[in-house]
Amino acid sequence: MSVTHFTAGQWTRAIGTGVDPNEYRCVTEGLTSVADWGPSFVRTGHGYLQRAKDAGSPRSAGEYLLTAARWFHLATLAPYAEAPRAAFAADHALGRGLTLLEPGARRVSGEGFTGWLRGPSDAPGTVIVVPGLNSAKEEFLDLASALLARGLAVFAMDGPGQGVLAATTAFVPDYERVVGRVIDALGVARVGLVGLSLGGYFAGRAAALEPRVAGVATVSGPFRLDWEELPPPVQELMAQRAGGADAAHAFARHVDLAALASRIAAPLLVVDGGRDIIPGVTNGEPLARLAPRGRYLSVPHGDHLLGNARPDWLPHLGDHLTRTLTGTPA
Repeated sequence: MSVTHFTAGQWTRAIGTGVDPNEYRCVTEGLTSVADWGPSFVRTGHGYLQRAKDAGSPRSAGEYLLTAARWFHLATLAPYAEAPRAAFAADHALGRGLTLLEPGARRVSGEGFTGWLRGPSDAPGTVIVVPGLNSAKEEFLDLASALLARGLAVFAMDGPGQGVLAATTAFVPDYERVVGRVIDALGVARVGLVGLSLGGYFAGRAAALEPRVAGVATVSGPFRLDWEELPPPVQELMAQRAGGADAAHAFARHVDLAALASRIAAPLLVVDGGRDIIPGVTNGEPLARLAPRGRYLSVPHGDHLLGNARPDWLPHLGDHLTRTLTGTPA
């Protein structure tokens, strides 16, 4: 794949992550190959670490650190030998930034998960944000901000094979066990779930099998995967995250919500982009149709993760979870 094609393909995802569009163009326009992507994005992240060090106030330093976390995470989207180090840098910058900006934010870790709990201690509801195939908690800071603005608490996490845990753990199909351990660690009676990309499968499965899930939303989540039809780059990435090609093939066979959809008792919002077409991936419409309380929102011009159409779905998602968890929209 040419670097021009790769850069264009990651454009809306990067902007959805929250980096400046003009800076994205500046960072990527000088790349000569996809191999240059990771080092260039890491350098940009380090530039923001320096800005944080030179900042004139804790707030400015914290904001620079969160931006650094975004750039370090984006460095991992292309094949990159130093991806584990970049993921660690993203995790470290996020923690430092939240410590400065939100003294009440709390790191919560356990078997197969780690993340940050943000928001008021007396929040009327808590939402767990679940990442996907090669996403991580640092990618969805703007989504977390939208939920926090509604008065909810938010736990943005990395699970097995994800984010900072990708180098030491592998994907597990029974993600409901991970979500159960998260709920135990958070000490809450019920939660909302948001699953993004492959995280949509994780969230849908958890909602079917973990009774403490009171509301759920999926964004660009697969209803089913067909391994043989998946593009080779997706197969390779899944093999890296699952622990090898055989493990990835076995994992892909589990990604099928047909038998579980009817067991999702909680209100469900399924969000898809009409331009999100990946071979071997079935979109979420059947999940919304088969779930007892499912609702489907298709944004015709939306692409994968709908970074190009956020006003068309993010407010709906925020209202859905707020209404579900509190009884009233924010």
